[in-house]
Amino acid sequence: MKQEINEQALLQGLARNETKAVETIYRENYNSIQALIINNNGSADDAKDIFQEAMIVLYEKVRSGTFELNCQIKTYVYSVSRRLWLKRLQQLNRYSAPVENLEGLVPVEDEIEAHEQRNLEFDMMNKAISSLGEPCKSLLEAYYLQKRNMQDIAASFGYTNADNAKNQKYKCLMRLKKIFFSHYKNGTSDE
Repeated sequence: MKQEINEQALLQGLARNETKAVETIYRENYNSIQALIINNNGSADDAKDIFQEAMIVLYEKVRSGTFELNCQIKTYVYSVSRRLWLKRLQQLNRYSAPVENLEGLVPVEDEIEAHEQRNLEFDMMNKAISSLGEPCKSLLEAYYLQKRNMQDIAASFGYTNADNAKNQKYKCLMRLKKIFFSHYKNGTSDE
């Protein structure tokens, strides 16, 4: 109920063109729209354009005075953005299915839920990595993020050879896995 009241206040603020309402809607929705566009043959610039167009659609609907929102703002913005992007892809001949037939393929709510679940898992993984400690954190970052080879890692971390570094990497991964799944099992991303 509180969220519904908050969303109504946001929509009223948007209708009055209040900066705080616009910024809140932007902050709470832009990342999921950007992920949608980038994961579907788009760029960051495309995402900005589509999000802006979706905000204009929402703004015009709210200003009309007859608009009744029957879902959350994020669901509406996501749905409008998705439709706008599919139309653009179709115009650019990057997508061949007719836009009218796409409604039933994947419900928007399912996509948003999956995206939010992935974000929660990424948060939990970040927390797990943060609580991993050294040298494991640096070793895994060197291998997976910096793409350094085992010889280089062995020399940097003072291991006698690449096999020892590889062994340590495996132990660190198992430790990370244990930490992550203890967070995951508890369903918390804040520890």
